[in-house]
Amino acid sequence: MATPPKLGIAARLNAYIANTRVGKRFKLAERNTTFTTELRAGTATFLTMAYILAVNASILTDSGGTCSVSDCTPLCSDPTVAVANCTGAGLRVNPPNDSCKFPPVNPGYSACLERTRKDLIVATTASSLIGCLIMGTFSNLPLALAPGMGTNAYFAYTVVGYHGSGNVPYSSALAAIFFEGLIFLFISAVGLRARLAKLVPKPVRISSSAGIGLFLAFIGLQSNQGIGLIGYSPSTLVTLGACPRSSRAALAPVMTAPDGTVTLLPGGAVSGEIMCLGDRMISPTFWLGMVGFFIIAYCLVKNIKGAMIYGIVFVTVVSWFRNTLVTAFPDTVSGNSAYRYFKKIVDVHVIGSTAGALSFSGMGKANFWEALFTFLYVDILDTTGTLYSMARFAGFTDDNGDFEGQYFAFMSDASSIVVGSLLGTSPVCTYIESSTGIREGGRTGLTALTVAGYFFMALFFTPLLASIPAWAVGPPLILIGVLMMRCVVEIEWDDMKQAIPAFMTMLLMPLTYSIAYGLIGGIGTYIVLEMWDWGKDLLGRLGIRRCLKSDSLIGETANGTNNGAHEDVKKHEVV
Repeated sequence: MATPPKLGIAARLNAYIANTRVGKRFKLAERNTTFTTELRAGTATFLTMAYILAVNASILTDSGGTCSVSDCTPLCSDPTVAVANCTGAGLRVNPPNDSCKFPPVNPGYSACLERTRKDLIVATTASSLIGCLIMGTFSNLPLALAPGMGTNAYFAYTVVGYHGSGNVPYSSALAAIFFEGLIFLFISAVGLRARLAKLVPKPVRISSSAGIGLFLAFIGLQSNQGIGLIGYSPSTLVTLGACPRSSRAALAPVMTAPDGTVTLLPGGAVSGEIMCLGDRMISPTFWLGMVGFFIIAYCLVKNIKGAMIYGIVFVTVVSWFRNTLVTAFPDTVSGNSAYRYFKKIVDVHVIGSTAGALSFSGMGKANFWEALFTFLYVDILDTTGTLYSMARFAGFTDDNGDFEGQYFAFMSDASSIVVGSLLGTSPVCTYIESSTGIREGGRTGLTALTVAGYFFMALFFTPLLASIPAWAVGPPLILIGVLMMRCVVEIEWDDMKQAIPAFMTMLLMPLTYSIAYGLIGGIGTYIVLEMWDWGKDLLGRLGIRRCLKSDSLIGETANGTNNGAHEDVKKHEVV
């Protein structure tokens, strides 16, 4: 009698865990998966979304975080003279003002931004870790969570504004996200999420993802958080850039007094170095970023797992060498400080400023509520859509579109938003990159718990994550935009009442640098185009249109009778 073949270590481990309480709790056998398959799926998911750790922190740092004018240091009127020696004739110490937050950025404010970026890396990692733990434990679904792309850009550039130049302070914006998370949690608990998502016009609902993708790609093409291909033009607004830093100039709105002195306009701000004075397309960091772009693009074409992370890692590692044209650590005060922190490699950074930074003082302002409801709408739309699409992709949905663990999945991502706001980051949501793990065979919450384990390990490598340069972050932002454009095939382009609102939504998001304005433009256009049909339907329901039709028919009948009698008279006259 032949002896059965001996099982390998992995097979024995899978068989053992499937019969334990863990295996039964996560329904490994019932969902036709194994423990090692779930580990592999979680690894694939993490590799495809790990870019968020650097990207999210970089974008949110542009808001300035909790940094303010008080963090700026006084400077001597002669920049080459230290403040301690600023006592000679014609020298004076200039106290900091609002302009210290904008280029050339005050050294004290720059130091605060660097601390904030480290805080936000940890906040992003911790909120992702907690979100994945909640999702995996309670809903038992292979879905990973992290701060959402798109909403983080809206938070940083529209709500708070670059270095706090927007209408809502960072602390008040976190309070808006906190309240939005509580509202989201409530409507998830009572089952209103799917119904609310369906209230938004279909063309706007579909095109909003594409609009956000274009918005992210536009950010990735600029120099502040990208490769720098797009620059400013005084005649056409935007033009080709990619010039080295030595050839860039900042811009500022100024006014000239009668005596010839030039001063900054009240409320004006100095921009970043966005205008190329020459040397276009020869920036070394741009071309290094393009190499990263094509690495990611090739991996996506070949369906290689972890495409985004490979491009980021390559560009980042090359940028870590000092004394090169593409170094992330130039020979400056800030560059030397960043390099000293980088050399630590392992460091458990404790959040110093962003955690618990919520402020409810701005609740009486309209901008606060505009931000709150925009966050709410985007979360209802994107997160609900992502959950349903991932469940459908995994084969979990029934004929009605519902799936097992649906209620706890909704509750998990809603509660993660609240956690994220308390840590200081933008709304946390379910990631479409979860499809990578599902494609690898992930079917249970163990996939999400595996991702959580990787995020936990990332907490110890903050120095490395804080040293990823902007030109390494730009390529994935552009290609995320490509992935988010897939939805445009669902738009009915032959129906102009569908196509025009969809197009306006997509167009306005990047060009106004605001998700909210894109949504308002799309919904407003849809309402105007549908108003005539809605008016006719309303008249019909009220019976007014029916009465008008009846009167018209009676008039036509009467005219027909009179015309008939007239013809008879004519006939008699002829006879």
